[in-house]
Amino acid sequence: MFDYETLRMIWWLLIGVLLIGFAVTDGFDMGAGILSLVIGKTDKERRVIINTMAPHWEGNQVWFVTAGGAIFAAWPQVYAVAFSGFYTAMLITLSALFFRPVGFDYRGKIDNPTWRSTWDKLLFVGSVVPPIVFGVAFGNLFLGVPFSFDPLLRAHFEGGFLSLLSPFALLCGVISLLMIVTQGATWLSMKTTDELRAKIVKTGIYTAIVTVILFIVAGFWVAQLNGYVISDIKDLGGASNPLLKSVVLEKGAWLHNYSQYSWMIAMPLIAIVTLLLTAWCLKAGKDGFAFVCSSLATLGIIMTAGCSLFPFIMPSALMPDHSLTIWDATSSYKTLNIMTVVAGFFVPLILLYTAWTYSKMFGRVDNKYVENNSHTLY
Repeated sequence: MFDYETLRMIWWLLIGVLLIGFAVTDGFDMGAGILSLVIGKTDKERRVIINTMAPHWEGNQVWFVTAGGAIFAAWPQVYAVAFSGFYTAMLITLSALFFRPVGFDYRGKIDNPTWRSTWDKLLFVGSVVPPIVFGVAFGNLFLGVPFSFDPLLRAHFEGGFLSLLSPFALLCGVISLLMIVTQGATWLSMKTTDELRAKIVKTGIYTAIVTVILFIVAGFWVAQLNGYVISDIKDLGGASNPLLKSVVLEKGAWLHNYSQYSWMIAMPLIAIVTLLLTAWCLKAGKDGFAFVCSSLATLGIIMTAGCSLFPFIMPSALMPDHSLTIWDATSSYKTLNIMTVVAGFFVPLILLYTAWTYSKMFGRVDNKYVENNSHTLY
């Protein structure tokens, strides 16, 4: 079907698509979950916000589950190192995500202010923690993750959860959080009305502009970091063994790809331009265009990180030569071949049914709608 080198590139792109799909779809409902407590000052406002995403949030989890499964199947060594080394961070994330399904289902069961306020706060936690943790994780990839392999390719991780919270990683966490809040604000601008919508639009304009500023700051910061460069590798289509290459550190090396592959410069430009357009569209009342621009900005930010790191997936801070790349951390040739056939069928199917479900659920939610359907809504 394809040679091994091509299959490795295909799966780098496919996992990127799944991560972007997760950030765009799950991003808007997490962003809305955050804004439900920040913007929603009354129970009615919070119910309006929560019920804008009610038909979608469970379906959006498909992207998260699929992305995790794809990483496990296509990049097993990355999965093993990440889920072992980042165990505490992953446990915190999964614990926070636990509050989302129970929060949605339990919140409206009892008409009691204390009960609903408690679940509102837990929904906020379940929405705010994952984007911060994922952003911090991406930040640590640029700094290098403290792991190495022994001769039997058994991974050894040094350091703890607090060591992951460096200033640069925390900046990436804030950018990720603001990106998600902006995505949620553009969604809610399409789905809400009147004074609630006005407050959400104002917040979305602010977060979009701040995200642009911090994204540019992060770019200048990355230029000062020591990047990783493969100085010698035996065969791009050879066996998946991370010990069969040499890696050197160079200041600013994370930006080398933009001169080597000129098309990659489009990614940070897309992120910056579409974030500014998001703010303009929100101010101009072009809600649908604002959501599209915010989604493109999400794509641009994630692809900027991916293009900067390429071909590295998880650089090693302890032993740079042991870093995991798309050339030496993948599953076998046969496995990737089978997965490509399966993905060629199911990924378009997921995209089609996702688009179909959204096309059937347009319209705005307001206080009157919630009051008229109070027994069936969250």
